[in-house]
Amino acid sequence: MSPRGQLFHRVKSIVMANLLVILTMAGVIVGALIGFAVRNVTLSTTQIIYISFPGDLFIRLLKMIIIPLVVCSLVSGAASLNPRAPNKLSGWAVVFFLVTTLIASSIGVVMAFIVMPGSVSRNIIESLDDSVPEPKNLLESFLDLIRNIFPSNLFSAAFQSYATSYKLVTKNGTDENPNVTTEKLPIGTNQDGMNVVGLLVFAVMFGIAIRKLGEEGVILIKFFNSFNEATKVLVSWIMWYAPFGIMFLLAGKIVELDNVGSLFASLGKYMVSCIAGHAIHGFIVLPGIYFIVTRKNPYTFLWGIFTALKTAFRTASSSATLPLMMKCVEENNGISKQISRFILPFGATVNVDGAALFQCLAAVFIAQLNNTPLNFIQFITILVTATASSVVTAGAPAGGVLTLVVMLEAVGLPISDISLILAVDYLIDRTCTVVNVEGDAFGAGLLQFFQDMSAKREEATGQVEFIVIHDINDRDNLKPSQTET
Repeated sequence: MSPRGQLFHRVKSIVMANLLVILTMAGVIVGALIGFAVRNVTLSTTQIIYISFPGDLFIRLLKMIIIPLVVCSLVSGAASLNPRAPNKLSGWAVVFFLVTTLIASSIGVVMAFIVMPGSVSRNIIESLDDSVPEPKNLLESFLDLIRNIFPSNLFSAAFQSYATSYKLVTKNGTDENPNVTTEKLPIGTNQDGMNVVGLLVFAVMFGIAIRKLGEEGVILIKFFNSFNEATKVLVSWIMWYAPFGIMFLLAGKIVELDNVGSLFASLGKYMVSCIAGHAIHGFIVLPGIYFIVTRKNPYTFLWGIFTALKTAFRTASSSATLPLMMKCVEENNGISKQISRFILPFGATVNVDGAALFQCLAAVFIAQLNNTPLNFIQFITILVTATASSVVTAGAPAGGVLTLVVMLEAVGLPISDISLILAVDYLIDRTCTVVNVEGDAFGAGLLQFFQDMSAKREEATGQVEFIVIHDINDRDNLKPSQTET
């Protein structure tokens, strides 16, 4: 083949491998051009809705796939946990991943409030229902969260959640106390909106219950695994429609905004916030945890996996980086195959520190964009959802965006603004993947340290027992005269 033919074949392979990304970026550019073209034309609210109609279909497709994606992924993940893995290793791995995910989620929320990327003026299309829900106190909000964790009806949880409303009750006075008093009584109601937290908890518990069945539960595990794979195929089909849907969603958003420049400034601040948050977590938090526990230089460990981190940035997929990461930690950082072959595949599925940080930051960003204040319980819901939905991303490119849809549903934020997140997802998804695989590697390093310490203690205990036994045997072999003296 001629050099020109080889170049053409190489360019073609690169384009085909990144075709969805290229189409998405093209959709963003064309959507921005359409928005600027019709912006100077006076359009009614109805006409703006018509422009966004293809994008609305994309949002409806994402909402349609939420329940099967979340339930099947979590049931399959919880039921497929390897029971043969050493208990101490698996226990330490779960603790490490949960702690780092919660820290990453908290960093995302804090960065959103420090930078305030969503502060922008915007024409909000008025809803047909102008009623504003009455604010609840902290105690009632917390009780509502607990109630939603345990839904009374799983089918209604798919489209309704529990919420407390208030009713004013007037009590007439008595002869002893003639004053008329008014009391505000809390009353439980069902409001529109998916009870995501309840579905997450049920899916995890149901998966654990299936695992406890042993051989009897194998058929159910295979069913949910197959259902999960079929759901991922549907997701891949929906994502091929994403460039067309994003194009019209972005066009509608540009028409809505009073100042288009503020939109791009907000997106720029959002990107800076995400990258800065990933840098803090990747260069300070994770190395700090490794140093505190092992007292070893974390940046030497980090240099040993630098090649794998470059591959993670290039591919934006934890699963694609897995073989190279195994090679790097085993050859450069001295991690045993027993640990690397257990923790790295496990982490590629459930450990998504970078995605959790970006999802929490994006949720607060969208809330700021819509001038929607978030209460303390909603922040807790965001953190819990980001942590519990880790399995849903499954190491696939743009998988975190689907989890973001789940999170927005959980706190009642508009999903249509996800088009702004997808517009810059090409870069953010890569930094997310770098942080994800870095967390997996540091987890392997910590488990190796714990295993080495345990082996040293066992060796030291064995030596002490040998010495004691040896002394006793020597004493028994002594002559009576020697013993008496």
